[in-house]
Amino acid sequence: MDEQYNPRDVEQNARDFWEENKTFMVKEEPGKPKYYCLSMFPYPSGKLHMGHVRNYTIGDVISRYQRMQGKNVMQPMGWDAFGLPAENAAIANKTAPAKWTYANIEYMKNQLKQLGFGYDWNRELATCKPDYYRWEQWFFARLYEKGLVYKKMSTVNWDPVDQTVLANEQVVDGRGWRSGALVEQKKIPQWFIRITDYAEELLNDLDQLEDWPEQVKTMQRNWIGKSEGTELTFPLKDRDSGLTVYTTRPDTLMGVSYMAVAAEHPLAKEAAERHRDVAEFVEECRNSKTAEAELATMEKRGIDTGFKAIHPLTQEEIPIWVANFVLTDYGTGALMAVPGHDERDHEFARKYKLPIKQVIAARDGREIDVQEEAFTEKGTLVSSGKYSGLTSEEAFDEIASYLEEQNIGKRTVNYRLRDWGLSRQRYWGCPIPMIHCAKCGTVAEREENLPVKLPDDVTFDKPGNPLDHHPTWKHVKCPECGGDATRETDTMDTFVDSSWYFARFCSPRADLPVERDKVDYWLPVDQYIGGIEHAILHLLYSRFYSRAMMQTGWSHVAEPFAGLFTQGMVTHETYKSASGDWLLPDEVGQNDAGKLVELATGKPVTVGGVEKMSKSKKNVVDPGAIIEKFGADAARWYVLSDSPPDRDMEWTDAGATGAWRFKQRLYRYITENVDAIAPIGTAEPGEFSDAAKKLRKIAHKTVLQVTENIENLHFNNAIARIYEFMNALGEVKFSDAADIKWALRESMEMIVKLVGPMMPHLAEELWQMLGHDTILVETRWPEADPSLIVEDRVTLAVQVKGKLRGTIEVAVDETKEKIEEIALAQKTVQNAIGDAAIRKIIIVPNRIVNVVI
Repeated sequence: MDEQYNPRDVEQNARDFWEENKTFMVKEEPGKPKYYCLSMFPYPSGKLHMGHVRNYTIGDVISRYQRMQGKNVMQPMGWDAFGLPAENAAIANKTAPAKWTYANIEYMKNQLKQLGFGYDWNRELATCKPDYYRWEQWFFARLYEKGLVYKKMSTVNWDPVDQTVLANEQVVDGRGWRSGALVEQKKIPQWFIRITDYAEELLNDLDQLEDWPEQVKTMQRNWIGKSEGTELTFPLKDRDSGLTVYTTRPDTLMGVSYMAVAAEHPLAKEAAERHRDVAEFVEECRNSKTAEAELATMEKRGIDTGFKAIHPLTQEEIPIWVANFVLTDYGTGALMAVPGHDERDHEFARKYKLPIKQVIAARDGREIDVQEEAFTEKGTLVSSGKYSGLTSEEAFDEIASYLEEQNIGKRTVNYRLRDWGLSRQRYWGCPIPMIHCAKCGTVAEREENLPVKLPDDVTFDKPGNPLDHHPTWKHVKCPECGGDATRETDTMDTFVDSSWYFARFCSPRADLPVERDKVDYWLPVDQYIGGIEHAILHLLYSRFYSRAMMQTGWSHVAEPFAGLFTQGMVTHETYKSASGDWLLPDEVGQNDAGKLVELATGKPVTVGGVEKMSKSKKNVVDPGAIIEKFGADAARWYVLSDSPPDRDMEWTDAGATGAWRFKQRLYRYITENVDAIAPIGTAEPGEFSDAAKKLRKIAHKTVLQVTENIENLHFNNAIARIYEFMNALGEVKFSDAADIKWALRESMEMIVKLVGPMMPHLAEELWQMLGHDTILVETRWPEADPSLIVEDRVTLAVQVKGKLRGTIEVAVDETKEKIEEIALAQKTVQNAIGDAAIRKIIIVPNRIVNVVI
């Protein structure tokens, strides 16, 4: 491209200047308003993608804008650096996870710098560094002392070949994603954090988060899943024991037709010992994953145990089935099934021809056929003995009270939330700082021995966790008795790493977890930015960790993120070659006939759907290539301008080209006309001509609109207003009139300031061209003059018999008589009236003139 503006040199000069002058390094300034802006830090996978660019551009615009508002702004950056991908890369490339990780960090850091993000790199941290995870281990030990950490046996997906625990996502068609082995359900000891102790607080305090998206708060509420119901026990036939269940619908108790238990339930195990077919089904359930998210769509299957429960109200015998949709870790591992009023129970009953009873009728009297479809609404009880005729709400209280009186049930509050299982049987993670001693039991490592560092000399040539088969690392002396002991070889879930990093950024080099005065100054984070995919676990764990830090005296805030913004994804078309392989966008071009072809072969390509950019489907755009072609500012401008930032945006080369053209246009306009405006420092004229007034009104109105748009994170709207402002500037006729020259300088300075947070390199260059020797990012944001944004003219729609016939422009304070005169003088209005008599004219102030005939 033959550019007038060379982004490569200009952008590098700006970045060099910011770095040399430590422009974005900040420290605490008590008395000055602070602003902490944080984007979710990336995993150092190797390269940034355009989703990163969008996320971090949003944060940088907010940070630069708040800085120009006079606030002390902190915008740090770091690396969520532990995790399984590094181990996989180590195995594939025969390299150390640390070496792979640090090389990626270096490459991605340079990419971030190329984009001009105003980070305080002095605060950079990586979660895989011992000076970070030392304090993670320290917190773990403190939580253990307070009883918030414990170890118990837990059922996991176990790969018998790799000898490791697999997440549900790593089980594909019942097999390990890497080994291909049939996955087993196995009980092993796992470490947990008692996040359930904070369930009610985490739920209630969501109401305080006024600057969080409602969608995210709803997702968190659903995940915590508070429910009020009744726990009751069904006696077992020919036994002294009973089967305890929890239900939120005691009003449907008379509709129970079967009981269902999990494969791990004691009754299921007993039935398996007696019946081979039950044993085979139980084993099948144990060796297949049943993630809660899959329960709604999975095929419901089960088998009769032969055992019977006794209905506590009717004394009816009820069959007990083992069902694959009942999870051991949720509720009691057993449930009462009411197929007439629960979709899951209904599907199961239809499959196995079990009774379906209707015990709830619709409140509006409509006919219900529960044999065909479950009726899940609340209503009025029917076929329920003495409870018939009660509403569901009335029956809830009546039946719950009766069960309590008979000592067979009690009202209970239940939560869907379960304790946080954080054990991972892998190497590249934070070591759990616990030691197992035959004499003393399990004890925490001494504080002075932290961090427990990962050994560098591990190998991945054996299945399982390398820490387990390291020859020396796990063998230590007990910190209590000094005897022989072994380290815990599990490492922590990487969600732990990201659950407190926002606090460590406040004092990343401290020889303490955090420095309390700095945390007190910076927290909470004023604006947190990241993808909706982290709306539940990451945010929930961070909210818990903040409360844990309060309990251990290291923070004062319960809620870490005052404001939250979840940006949309960046998408792109997908392409496949003639041989069926995925192609990168750069590998696709047009032939002479305008058809898409693979550049290397000239063969036609298949164009797939527009999807989230992903390495697996190769529909990724390299930010480096975009920066090389268009410059960083154009990339930043485009990801902001294309669509509302909370929605997905489709990346197109045409959009990037449009951003580059605007950048060129603005550059040319300033550089070609800077000598025709008032010199810097010229006093404001006493009076302005109509032309100057018009320009100033447009400028100040734009400032007001862009300010409001940025405050509300409507960046695409802000850019649309700047485009309009640029168009208006292009229509201004230059002259030697002092007021025009002054108004032009004011307008040029305003537009440069307005684009500054979005295209900072270009803006700094133009600011210098306008004669300033200051740094643009350290100047104050422009303020709109209230007297210039008051409208003195208004456009009114003119209707005849309710149909639009034209518009008129009048003074805001124009008289009713004058408005009628102007409206009736319009030719289109006269034609619509014709010879008809005007019955009346209705004027809606500042909106409509309606002529009634």
